[in-house]
Amino acid sequence: MLDDDIVEAAKNLLDICKRKNLLVATAESCTAGLVAGTLTEVPGTSSILDRGYVTYSNEAKHEMLGVSGEILKQHGAVSPQTAEAMVRGVLGRARVHLAVSVTGIAGPDGGSAEKPVGLVYFAAASRSGKIVDVEKRFGNVGRGQVRKMSVLQAFKMLHDLAEGEEAKPPRQDG
Repeated sequence: MLDDDIVEAAKNLLDICKRKNLLVATAESCTAGLVAGTLTEVPGTSSILDRGYVTYSNEAKHEMLGVSGEILKQHGAVSPQTAEAMVRGVLGRARVHLAVSVTGIAGPDGGSAEKPVGLVYFAAASRSGKIVDVEKRFGNVGRGQVRKMSVLQAFKMLHDLAEGEEAKPPRQDG
């Protein structure tokens, strides 16, 4: 069972997106689909969640989201540049209004002095052109805790973007 704070954040995001007819997609690395998966714990999510990309490897980031090899080589998978390229890749591939990306080092290993365990980069963007980048240094608090705090941060970013969006007409599939 999920913690009450995560369920409440998911419900809040669902409520605002349903009210405004906003569709959401995710691009996740260190959370490996946990943002999208957590959102699906709330009944009614199918009306707002379009898709989620799990791009754990650099190859997946490149193939699925179009993150350039140059960005990955120059800045690494855990960087603000990669987070932004991931979210832009989602908007370029999915007919959604809002997208969020997460890339970081959940631990317990994989960190360095420059990029320690608990470092996570987020980017959230709207089809209307708004983009927000956030860096979090959660610390070496345990893999599960880093992932949980990352889900909450992603929900917060999507919710904040949704608040600033105009309501959209319902999507007509087909």
